[in-house]
Amino acid sequence: MMIDQIDDRAAAAAFRRLVRLMQHRTDAQNIDLMGLAGFCRNCLGDWVAEAAGIDKAAGREAVYGMPYADWKAAHQADATPEQMARMEESLKRNAGH
Repeated sequence: MMIDQIDDRAAAAAFRRLVRLMQHRTDAQNIDLMGLAGFCRNCLGDWVAEAAGIDKAAGREAVYGMPYADWKAAHQADATPEQMARMEESLKRNAGH
């Protein structure tokens, strides 16, 4: 089955489950998500904003469950040089998507 064939209600339910998991797993740092998958909570929030026609801050707040600055202050650690290098390599793999 192709992703575009999935009913929008089912896709929305899966999306909300993903967002709730990302809100719960504050130990999963954005830099690590970027290094492994080439996207993070910020990306997801920006995609929400684009799809919903809202500003990026509102899209990110929907994904974080709070203003991004609050989440960052409470949960985000400084990135190491190794994490930054992994993220940069991972982003190269996203070219064209």
